[in-house]
Amino acid sequence: MLVLTFKPAVQNAWEEDLKSHVDFKGWQFISPGGLTYEAANNKRPFVCFGSFQDYLGKNKSTGGIKTKNEWVHTTNWDCVVLDEYHYGAWRENAKELFEAEDKKEAEFADGEGRDYFDEDIMPITTNAYLYLSGTPFRAIASGEFIEEQIYNWTYSDEQRAKEQWQGDDNPYAPLPRMVLLTYQLPDSIREIAMQGEYNEFDLNVFFSAKGEGKNATFTYQDEVQKWLDLIRGAFLETTIDNLKSGAKKPPMPFSDTRLLNILSHTFWFLPSVASCYAMKNLLKQNQNRFYHDYKIVVAAGNNAGIGVAALPPVQKAMDDPLKTKTITLSCMKLTTGVTIKPWTGIFMLRNLSSPETYFQAAFRVQNPWTMQNSDSTSPNTEEIIKRECYVFDFAPDRALRQIDDYSCQLNIDETNSEKKVAEFIKFLPVLAYDGSSMKMLNAADILDMARSGTTATLLARRWESALLVNVDNQTLQRLINNKDAMKALMSIEGFRSLNQEIETIINKSEVLKKIKKDANDRELTKKEKRELSKEEKEYKSLRKQIQEKLIKFATRIPVFMYLTDYRERSLKDVITQLEPGLFKKVTGLSVKDFELLVSLGVFNSSRMNDAVFKFKRYEDASLVYTGINKHEGEDIGLFDTVLSSGDYRATFENM
Repeated sequence: MLVLTFKPAVQNAWEEDLKSHVDFKGWQFISPGGLTYEAANNKRPFVCFGSFQDYLGKNKSTGGIKTKNEWVHTTNWDCVVLDEYHYGAWRENAKELFEAEDKKEAEFADGEGRDYFDEDIMPITTNAYLYLSGTPFRAIASGEFIEEQIYNWTYSDEQRAKEQWQGDDNPYAPLPRMVLLTYQLPDSIREIAMQGEYNEFDLNVFFSAKGEGKNATFTYQDEVQKWLDLIRGAFLETTIDNLKSGAKKPPMPFSDTRLLNILSHTFWFLPSVASCYAMKNLLKQNQNRFYHDYKIVVAAGNNAGIGVAALPPVQKAMDDPLKTKTITLSCMKLTTGVTIKPWTGIFMLRNLSSPETYFQAAFRVQNPWTMQNSDSTSPNTEEIIKRECYVFDFAPDRALRQIDDYSCQLNIDETNSEKKVAEFIKFLPVLAYDGSSMKMLNAADILDMARSGTTATLLARRWESALLVNVDNQTLQRLINNKDAMKALMSIEGFRSLNQEIETIINKSEVLKKIKKDANDRELTKKEKRELSKEEKEYKSLRKQIQEKLIKFATRIPVFMYLTDYRERSLKDVITQLEPGLFKKVTGLSVKDFELLVSLGVFNSSRMNDAVFKFKRYEDASLVYTGINKHEGEDIGLFDTVLSSGDYRATFENM
């Protein structure tokens, strides 16, 4: 068998698999720098591995086939395997990657042979061809192969096989499950980079950098620093929100203990060589002491080595990977065809429009990582070190479009898009953080979000967020001091005993403050500690009940918005001036009462504005699906403010 590849870096993986697989016992592996054809035993089967550049390349001086490769052209092969076949078709779309690197890397990646490969006129004879690719999107979409010629074994197939295996010695057990976590960044971080296709957060702009080596810096250094704080759970804005959200706070890569324990070795995929060095320089600064525990490897630019030569520095930095921690920064190198087992997470920090590029990079972290005889006493036991791996994406719309592309294009046996996505995410769960909470998405959510920018579920969840209402002591005190406000709230179902509950919360708050103040001066007795714990539990429980009741009221607001057609006025105006009767029917609250609660600060106006934004953006699709938009050119109302249609489009649509 002859294996030809566009990516010579995959040689090690081929050799290791051939020599360790039970079905290929006794086979030989001929390769550049390894066993030669002359030294091989021609009575035993063999695989010859080489690159298109080498075996199809011409002798530069004479123009003929390279002399050392003549035997390859005179042998009649049983099978020729064309590995990483997507690379030939995908190369044009991957130019952005080559441009990020230096000229030598681009020339190496491009290689010879691709332009004049044609199986009908190839100067090598064989009985059969086998084309291999992990991301054959274009080959399938172009109809290059008919259904009978395609054999699929995807990530979903291997995970299903792992799940359904009966008995011991599951051969699929070491294959880790993948999890995709997508994050909508706070506006204060992402507003400087709101552009690009679909008007989403533009990662290439956000992580753009200037300068070389030690002098490289980010264009938006302050915002990137905020992002570094965010992923370790130390960004002030989200810290306050997390305290309000309690146990529902989203898992951040370097603060959630479950993730922190797994993410010892991660790969950060950045837009350019300059941004790789800028990130290294920023991570080394004093304010980022947390990251000083990690060895930072820059696998980008001339100094990192061409092609597979970029691999040894990463392996050297890992040393004994169970005892070390590393972060590898790259803008192209090591994203296809290489295996680095200890990588458990990849951060997608650049624009990647083609699904080939996205998943070739993403699946770098999905390689199995096991250890034989890890405790030095059981030579026949194999311990699985990596059971899960993670993809972190900070452009949610883009990430979900890739999932949509991957699952819908590669599963050719199913016609229903939702079923295809559901099958894929059964084994690759997708969690989305929308700025208030993190939720697992189902197939319908992903298709919605990939095609319209948000999902009905995320939209509904936004109206169930604890961040929409204020239940701090000052707000509760203002409520209890205002008889009309208390009367208004008690007129809503579920608020009958509100007066007593708020009084209890405020009283208990004062008691707790006093006990804790006393505790500063002396050691509390066991009885006092028990009392304190009991009081705190009751206090928190009551506050949560009021919060939940107010949220329940907030969830009725989208119903009201759906029923009213006044899109050009702020929601407060529609409620108070245009549709007071409808509002009372839907929510049980009169306009006067609503105004009073707003004035007392019960609702968080900025969060409400954001939630109304998202609702109206989603609603837009249903308003214009016939091609007629009766609100064309009108202003768009939010909760307590109004945007011109131009400002609204600039915020939400690609201009």
